[in-house]
Amino acid sequence: MIQKTEISTYYDVVGIGNAIVDVLAKVGDRFLTERNLSKSCMTLLDAQSAGKIYADIVPEREVPGGSAANTVAGLASLGGAPAFIGKVHDDVLGQEFTRDIGAAGVDFFTPPLNEGPMTGRSIVLVTPDAMRSMFTYLGANTSLSVDDIDENIIKSSRITYLEGYLLDYEQGLEIATKAAQIAHQYNRQVAYSLSDISCLKDKEDIIFEFIKAHVDILFANDAEIQTLFKGEDFYKCLDLIKPHVEIAAITRGAKGSVVINGRIKSFIEAEHVDNVIDTTGAGDLYAAGFLYGMTQGRSLGTCAIIGSIAAAEVITHYGARPEISLRGLVRNKLLSYGKKA
Repeated sequence: MIQKTEISTYYDVVGIGNAIVDVLAKVGDRFLTERNLSKSCMTLLDAQSAGKIYADIVPEREVPGGSAANTVAGLASLGGAPAFIGKVHDDVLGQEFTRDIGAAGVDFFTPPLNEGPMTGRSIVLVTPDAMRSMFTYLGANTSLSVDDIDENIIKSSRITYLEGYLLDYEQGLEIATKAAQIAHQYNRQVAYSLSDISCLKDKEDIIFEFIKAHVDILFANDAEIQTLFKGEDFYKCLDLIKPHVEIAAITRGAKGSVVINGRIKSFIEAEHVDNVIDTTGAGDLYAAGFLYGMTQGRSLGTCAIIGSIAAAEVITHYGARPEISLRGLVRNKLLSYGKKA
């Protein structure tokens, strides 16, 4: 258990991860199969491969994204005070990302690149079943270094939130470890998201060791937690993770989520959604709602409900950022459930 500290906080959460601009397009399943593209996961690409896919699509929207960036933007929409650490190039997309995240209410001070790789972008292909397949060029993100991890921001944040995609490049583990060590030095909590099955490929043991050594709050979906434990039964995975983190929040799509806290498992229903348009960002916004609830001193069950409400909003439209104020939405929903807003 992390002990309280006398050091004052300014931020509720600082997110650390990839600064990405999402290029959203609707395609059929045939588009993926004809190009031998993997469905419903994230695939890393070089600039040339990303360019080939981009040339074959008709983009619906280009919107700033990135997993941890989406989470802190969601937290700001809920009324929280977040910051973000990530790397962009000082190009058109990098300037767009910087403007957008600032407009969302997130402090972002990481210096941009003036030379080298372009700002990262993710081509998000949405099929008729609302599943998203992401094809990501990391670009400038691979230049994020331990020198960009601002100790003052981390010590001023109640929670440091790390996305699993950080470990997709060589220095990512070093970056995540430094951030976690600083957070614990100041008695802050560390949250980590497994992010995607692709992040775990051939790295399950490394990631599990990182979790055991540094993580207080773990976010994952059912497929990711089963991949982490190499195909074990889902319910067995819940028991396997509980000795290693203080809190685990595992999402299950339409089945809701499970929150594990010691010997207690809480099963939370999903929010009903009439028409699912695009599942991009659902996990990011669930984490936003959950972490917001934690920073406001809410029960873990209520944290999960807030997470479910935030996730439900983002899947009703294209893009991984909320289109309405989540603060008002959550307040009204909680009141309708007989809970304190």
